[in-house]
Amino acid sequence: MNYSRFIGIITFLVLLNSCGQSPRKDKKMSTEHKHTNHLINESSPYLLQHAHNPVDWYPWGEEALEKAKEENKLIIVSIGYSACHWCHVMEHESFEDEEVAEFMNEHFVSIKVDREERPDIDQVYMNAVQLINGRGGWPLNCVALPDGRVIYGDSYFPKESWLDVLGQVVTFVKEKPDEAERIATQITNGIKSSSNIVANTDIVEYSKDDLDEIFKNWKNSIDFIEGGSKGAPKFPLPVQYQYLLQYNYISSNVESLKAVNITLSKMADGGIYDQVGGGFARYSVDKFWKVPHFEKMLYDNAQLVSLYSVAYQQSKISKYRHVVVETLEFIGREMTSPDGGFYSALDADSEGEEGKFYVWTKKEIDQLLGARSEIFCDYYNVSDYGNWEQGNNILLIKELPNAIANKFNISEDKLSEIIKDSKQILLQAREGRVRPGLDDKILTSWNALMLKGYIDAYRVFNDDKYLEQALQSANFINDKMKQTDNRLLRNYKGGKSSINAFLDDYAFTIDAFIALYQVTFDERWLNDANYLLKYTLKHFFDKKSGMFYYTSDLDPDLIARKIEINDNVIPASNSQMAKNLYVLGHYFYDYEYIIKAKVMLNNVKKSAVTGASYYANWDIVMAWFAKGTYEVAIVGEDYMEKLKEFNKHYLPNVLLLGAKENSDLELLKDKYQQGKTTIYVCEDKMCKLPTNYVKQALEQVE
Repeated sequence: MNYSRFIGIITFLVLLNSCGQSPRKDKKMSTEHKHTNHLINESSPYLLQHAHNPVDWYPWGEEALEKAKEENKLIIVSIGYSACHWCHVMEHESFEDEEVAEFMNEHFVSIKVDREERPDIDQVYMNAVQLINGRGGWPLNCVALPDGRVIYGDSYFPKESWLDVLGQVVTFVKEKPDEAERIATQITNGIKSSSNIVANTDIVEYSKDDLDEIFKNWKNSIDFIEGGSKGAPKFPLPVQYQYLLQYNYISSNVESLKAVNITLSKMADGGIYDQVGGGFARYSVDKFWKVPHFEKMLYDNAQLVSLYSVAYQQSKISKYRHVVVETLEFIGREMTSPDGGFYSALDADSEGEEGKFYVWTKKEIDQLLGARSEIFCDYYNVSDYGNWEQGNNILLIKELPNAIANKFNISEDKLSEIIKDSKQILLQAREGRVRPGLDDKILTSWNALMLKGYIDAYRVFNDDKYLEQALQSANFINDKMKQTDNRLLRNYKGGKSSINAFLDDYAFTIDAFIALYQVTFDERWLNDANYLLKYTLKHFFDKKSGMFYYTSDLDPDLIARKIEINDNVIPASNSQMAKNLYVLGHYFYDYEYIIKAKVMLNNVKKSAVTGASYYANWDIVMAWFAKGTYEVAIVGEDYMEKLKEFNKHYLPNVLLLGAKENSDLELLKDKYQQGKTTIYVCEDKMCKLPTNYVKQALEQVE
């Protein structure tokens, strides 16, 4: 697709990568505001941040779209999220500026979108920007015709560039309306074509050779020295390492396990991990995991709790357990609502400076820790001149604990005690600082990911408080986010929900409810998962492609209805639905579910093999089809005790189910033997000789 004529007109695009602008200064708090726009009644913290801009912002909705058509005005669609640093910068430089606001208000209908509340809108307009520029990011700023079709877009703009762009676009559309129409049509067609998938119903077989090919294609991009992918920035991307763990389990490939353990160890020791308070930042700007982009997102920490839990289950590396414990303490302390939901994010900025809440000078640490400071500073790479900007230090670990202990002639146990006590002192002192902004909206999909994190932590570490929180979270979703017809809502804040749920909300909730069944054997959760799956098949499924649309058929139409395929920082909703179909197909003996999962995988097989890291969740499904899975049924008085024995082992190809006596699940029917707890290992509905011992059952699944 060629947009060169239009792009050539806007010759200043080179300015758009200028990211060295000064950070935002916090506005003085006031009960009076010079300006108030149409965002004032929204619940999104991000939208409310802009409610007193002089720009006459509208939320996405019929009012703004109709106004643009009636007044024949171009639309600005500006998309961001509350923890986005450069969104704040652009707000301060442009959207708080009277000159900019006057021009925008005169020539445009301006719409603000919280990408976390409305990922459906973000998908469409991000796709447009990627078609135009080959890149994207947030803030995302698009100019569209009055009907919402994009003619231009990009990411962050300094003030003068923003005014220049808007002026040239206005002139261009006025002087060349036919050309603007042609560009809008091309971009819209490009957006629609990216979701054109035709179901592949061919007979496709999967084997270990496919899994080997995936790793062969993936291997060259892995950083075996620092972990993660080669280069910078580095994102955690937890689902990638979930697959590599599974591939190691199947193949005994030592390099795949090395990639996992180097990455998890380096991240846990790095600045991306909050060494004082627990939890991970969104990504590292460098290749060493040293300097984080300081915002903390619920979805990252949720998935990393799951990943570190199962990695501990596989390796028994104590550092991984330590990370899970501290991260869940952070979630409980800072990200959990009183009614059991989880908040979305913590901002990178406080007092107008990125990372100020998290960094330390050596002088501060010396004053707080006294005699212990020397050991603490050596352990966390703290120096007088700082290891970051302006004499500040990001806490990170570069030496092994035994090396530090030997240096100071103390035992490792004593070192651990000093570090633990010192961290508590710093954590308490940090509570007195100005905190980063909290995005306290509650999103169903991210809450489901966090629910799954608590379930995985309970499954691996057998700590009842994790199960208690998981049950509270699951009940929150059922009570606050689910309607009587099994329709989910996307968001919740202040007792209100305003947005119909998207596919990821269903996909991750189904997955979490399945996982909750697997640690409780309470069939309520399995049935709830199945009800939600049936709802998605009714309202999201596309028979033509065999895939699921991201939006429900109940939602108002956008310029395109997207199908989400690629796994990224969060797995794609379609890959998760394929997993859900596969698993529930086995639990309920529903072969149609399994066929649907296979068609979905067939549709992406080529990309899943060659694209490897960005199809990691699909590759997990491929591993199941390639090597098969076992259903392990536990029936009898001691069924929960036997379950806990299984949970000590990493078993990615085992689906556990159980009951004390009787159950309606096919695999549990007629299995009860009075006075015994019996284990049945089954594959494709064929069961091996029953046993009363977990050890013997484990031998049958290896």
